[in-house]
Amino acid sequence: MGEERLRRVRDRVRSFPDFPVPGVVFRDISPLLKDPVAFRTLIDLLEDHLRASFPKIDYIAGLDSRGFLIGPPLAQRLGIGFILIRKKGKLPGPTESVSYTLEYGKAELEIQSDAVEPGQKVVIVDDLLATGGTMCAASELMKRLKAEVLECLVVIELKLLKGSEKLNCIPFYSLLQFD
Repeated sequence: MGEERLRRVRDRVRSFPDFPVPGVVFRDISPLLKDPVAFRTLIDLLEDHLRASFPKIDYIAGLDSRGFLIGPPLAQRLGIGFILIRKKGKLPGPTESVSYTLEYGKAELEIQSDAVEPGQKVVIVDDLLATGGTMCAASELMKRLKAEVLECLVVIELKLLKGSEKLNCIPFYSLLQFD
């Protein structure tokens, strides 16, 4: 993968201890987004991974909101479309929604009912996987629309929270891992 390219991305992830609550280390991708060379390298690495892993992808689906920053340039590179998975109440027209549990309560995600056709192949993208609740909910939305989830793809995985274990049989890939 090129350790130098990976290091260029990793070096642009900032850590903030005790944010948003004591005991949590927040991984901030703002410096990565600010640096055009590092951000291009990120998209290059993700594109290389997807091209090597899947001969056919119909759509990239991005999670609200940072998945919207990574997904569109990745979809553009692959020559495919981008699908929005939003917080409830943000999409017009008929939608499909799913509720899920967060550490501190409940939330809902939704997708437009006509976003994908049955059997279409989708990769779900976000910036970070923590406990896995949001990614599981997004995968459930795709299943309800009868799409095939090829992979859940994130820039950062927080390994200690074991979110990837919640994804069950869905393939998962993280570019960077932190404890």
